[in-house]
Amino acid sequence: MNLTSLAIDLVAIVTLAFGVYFQRYRRREVMVAMIGLNVAVLAVSAALAGASVGLGLGLGLFGVLSIIRLRSSELSHSEVAYYFVSLAMGLLAGLTFDPTWLGQVLIGLLVAVMFLADHPALFGGYRHQVLTLDRAITDELELRTELSTLLGAEIKQFTVQLVDQVRDTTVVDVRYRVRTAAPLAAQPAAAEALAH
Repeated sequence: MNLTSLAIDLVAIVTLAFGVYFQRYRRREVMVAMIGLNVAVLAVSAALAGASVGLGLGLGLFGVLSIIRLRSSELSHSEVAYYFVSLAMGLLAGLTFDPTWLGQVLIGLLVAVMFLADHPALFGGYRHQVLTLDRAITDELELRTELSTLLGAEIKQFTVQLVDQVRDTTVVDVRYRVRTAAPLAAQPAAAEALAH
């Protein structure tokens, strides 16, 4: 590891954690964990690269990392991706590459990929929810109509998880795209027109 790789990794993890992740998710504890994981993996990989250790020790390290459970509150798949990217960036910065700039370019590429792949403008209208309806609905067409009306959205896919005829409920996992809403400035005018 050289000092340039260390500096690039630190700038990259701060950019990823503060500039990308925190701006989108606002979860301080996950951001702190990402930075800590990145720096810890960087330190260990730099130590392993500089020492004459066997491949078994390196594989053992990854075995330990793989059994660490993320025990904070539930994480989305996107947040797990941020964890793995921060881990990979620490590894890339700690290892020695030939040519030297290869690891640095890969770190920058990881930050750029996460910025673009998780950008709110990319599929921003798509949502996912698990809903419990206060009726037992067994007809799929009726259920689709009910979900569309309830969510005010275009239903893309749904899976019925439970229909309880005794309690008269339906639990459904639904993926949908929200319809484009009228601009906020136009809504009061429309409400005023309805009042007259």
